[in-house]
Amino acid sequence: MLNCISLTPPPVGRDKVLRTLQYFSRFLAWYLYRTNRPQSSISPFEATKKQFGATRKLLRVGKFVEHFRAAAVASDAKSMDPVLRFCTVGRQLGYAAYMLLDNACVLDATGIRKFGAAPRMLREGYRAWFTGLSFSIASGIYAYYGLSLRAKAIASSSEPEKVVEKKKVEKELNAVKVQLLSDLCDITIPSSALGWVELDDGIVGLAGTTSSLLGVWGQWKKTA
Repeated sequence: MLNCISLTPPPVGRDKVLRTLQYFSRFLAWYLYRTNRPQSSISPFEATKKQFGATRKLLRVGKFVEHFRAAAVASDAKSMDPVLRFCTVGRQLGYAAYMLLDNACVLDATGIRKFGAAPRMLREGYRAWFTGLSFSIASGIYAYYGLSLRAKAIASSSEPEKVVEKKKVEKELNAVKVQLLSDLCDITIPSSALGWVELDDGIVGLAGTTSSLLGVWGQWKKTA
C-alpha cells in the first residue's frame, strides 16, 4: 500500500542522486568542450556541477560527527578481525577529517564568505579522503581474499547444510566487489585534485558517475 511506502528519498540516497548529476555534468561539460561545442552549450552543465557540488557541501554539514562515532565504535569492536578493525578505524577517521575540513570550507564554497585558507584546507581534505579510501580498498582486498578462501572450502564440501552458507558468502563477495569498484573509481578524484595523477575531467567525471550510480543502486536495494 502507498501509505506504507516512504516517497521521500533518504539523506544518503539524496546525496547519491545529487552526486551522480554533479559528476555526470562534469563529464558532459568536458565532452562538449572537447567536441568544440559553443560555450552556451557547456555553461549549463558547468553551472549544474558547481551548484550541485555546493548543495552537497551544505547537506554534509556535521556529517564528520557520524564518522568519528563510527571510528570509536569500530575501535571497541574486539570481536572484529584485527585487520578489518584497523582498516575500518582508519577509513572512518580519514572520512571524518575530510568532512571536517570540507565543512570548514562551506562558507567559501558557497560564496557567503571568502577566506584565504580555504584552498589549503580543501587540499588537506583531499589528502584525508585519499587516506580513507586507501584504508577502504585495503579492507576490501583483505575481505575479498578471506571470503574467496571460505567459498572454496564450502565448494569442496558435500554437506547439504553448506548451501545456505554458500549463498551468504556469495552475497558478501558481491557486496565487497561492488564496494571495491566504487572505491577505485572514487580514489581518482582526490588523486587528480592533488595532482598525483594526470586525469582529465572526462575520466574523473565518469569515475564519479560510476561510483555514484553504484551508491544509488545500493541504497535502492536496501529500501526495496
